[in-house]
Amino acid sequence: MYFALFYDTVSDYLERRQVHRAAHLAYAERAHQAGQLVLAGAFANPADGALFVFRAESKSVAEEFAKNDPYVLNGLIKAWRVRDWTVVIGGEK
Repeated sequence: MYFALFYDTVSDYLERRQVHRAAHLAYAERAHQAGQLVLAGAFANPADGALFVFRAESKSVAEEFAKNDPYVLNGLIKAWRVRDWTVVIGGEK
């Protein structure tokens, strides 16, 4: 199954993220190497959020990722949510 994790960033996210960026990227890379995180990236114009796509048996994988992400732990994310995502074209069945 696929799950989409959405982040809503704080208004001064771009100014505050640099000090936590390396830890956040390393954390995301570990999830990717473990085969859980498929795609991830920030929205642009405006830079007000991000999207992470997980492939897992349960949405708890994406929820636990968010709860322990350095960006969330350091207040750069004002809200996050996980949605089940039904992939119709592409991906692995």
